[in-house]
Amino acid sequence: MDKSSSEPNESPKDLSIGILGTELYETPEGESGQALVINSTRGEIPCLFHEAENEQLGIVWVGGARGGFTGPAGGIYKKFSDSLTSKGISSLRLHYRQPNNLEECVLDTLAGVGLLEFLGIKQIILIGHSFGGAVVISAAPLSESTVGVVAMSSQTYGASRAGDISPRKLLLIHGLNDTRLGPHCSEFIFEWANEPKKIILLEGGGHGLSEVIEDVEEALEIWLNEFITKYIN
Repeated sequence: MDKSSSEPNESPKDLSIGILGTELYETPEGESGQALVINSTRGEIPCLFHEAENEQLGIVWVGGARGGFTGPAGGIYKKFSDSLTSKGISSLRLHYRQPNNLEECVLDTLAGVGLLEFLGIKQIILIGHSFGGAVVISAAPLSESTVGVVAMSSQTYGASRAGDISPRKLLLIHGLNDTRLGPHCSEFIFEWANEPKKIILLEGGGHGLSEVIEDVEEALEIWLNEFITKYIN
């Protein structure tokens, strides 16, 4: 069934989201960053915010079909969010209101972008894993402040707008041993996308990329350094 279709006499879908405010709460044990909830017109969006002094560059990190804050490759979202603040990059790790609902998760991501924009952050990178790869690919063309997208182990469903990401930079990372969403998924997305784009296929990497943590970290660090050089240094 085409999710974009409507039955006769059905009211058009409301695909907008607005931010009503934020509320702080206690950071969960074992986590880092400032725990907050974005109160939106569609409900509450839990986040962990890592604030840097610089107000030029920020990242919104989103998970797979189950959401969550940690990300693949041994919890790379938390590790990078902690370390990047010293380089002048703020991070917002976001958990979906309705995990595995593509349209709602895209709206949550855009709400996260809106919060960073409100805080004065002018350039934003979107990073997602698995289902979240399609989320960030779908969200990027809808955000003028987004300058880059990283999709790791991405699914193809929801990623058909990859061509609209340009002129933003796109990085695709996929493990060659991914048996859940094979590397052909990122290869298809790479073909759909326009320049500037880059794909990295990692020997031995599974869907969660836990077998190739160092390779993922190195690839992401090199790619992010281009933005640090351009917008911060």
